[in-house]
Amino acid sequence: MTTVFETRAQPTTTAIAHLNVHVFGNLTVRRGSVVLHSHQLGGPKPRQILEILLVHLGLPVSKDRLIELLWGANAPVEALPTLESYVSVLRRHLQPGAGKFGPLQTTTGGYVLDRDLVDVDLDQFDVLLQRAQKTVPSLAYPLLLRALNLAKAPLLGDELVPAWAAEARDLHAARLTGARILASETAAALHRIDEALEFANRALAEEPFNERAWTALILGLETSGRHTEGLQAYDRCRHAMRNELGCAPGPILRAAQLRLLHATADGDGDLADVLSALLMLHDRLRLSPAGGPNIRPNARAASILARPQPVAESIREATDVVTSFLRRAVTHA
Repeated sequence: MTTVFETRAQPTTTAIAHLNVHVFGNLTVRRGSVVLHSHQLGGPKPRQILEILLVHLGLPVSKDRLIELLWGANAPVEALPTLESYVSVLRRHLQPGAGKFGPLQTTTGGYVLDRDLVDVDLDQFDVLLQRAQKTVPSLAYPLLLRALNLAKAPLLGDELVPAWAAEARDLHAARLTGARILASETAAALHRIDEALEFANRALAEEPFNERAWTALILGLETSGRHTEGLQAYDRCRHAMRNELGCAPGPILRAAQLRLLHATADGDGDLADVLSALLMLHDRLRLSPAGGPNIRPNARAASILARPQPVAESIREATDVVTSFLRRAVTHA
């Protein structure tokens, strides 16, 4: 899309304003030594025009779209001249004495903030995230930490009501969760496991059904040798996905669960004995011809009776171990 700017000659006596803007938390605009807060921009509507243009930095927004976002179905009859008057008010605050020359520029049928003249923390977050996605872990990790540090406060904290602000927050929240998951994966690749687990847990607090976040958490627990915690996390993941989404964890998580089961079974104690017995039984059943996946349901009972002797013995051994474990658990309950 080609952006067409007004091409009037710029007054040589007017310095071009350069703005540094924070939209995380409360809106703050810095113009040199001057600091403007949300209540110093000419009123709610001029402020919202600025915020809309900030979340679309460098992209033109048409006047019709601005009217729709500002008033919805309740636009006044004189919406267009009212919008233009609000933009004039906003320009007087952002680029005083410069008129239409400065960061807030007119395009064909709309307005745009010149990204060469405006630095916005939201835009910096997106740029850092994009750079981190294209480089190696050792270089990506500090970029991700910088991006996440920028986004500590909520987006557009001053705006509580407009639907467009809620939509912008939702889009940013998805990117923020993705950044935390990438930070977890990157930290794990750099053997910074505690940090990897912290980022994964924060991502899951925001999106409890995000399988990539569950994968980062469970693989991090596996890498750190916390096998029982990894199995517990897998169980929470399985229940959440089954109850809320009606599906099971994918192959990466299922493979992780099997590794965690084997690692736990190699340990000491009653739980290790139970898992070891069940895994041995699982392997025997998987390798037994009678236990193939295509067996007909009405023939399953007969096939169990016809198991080869090693399988039958494994069933008895596993039953004894599990029964003993359950009896002890009930006794201590």
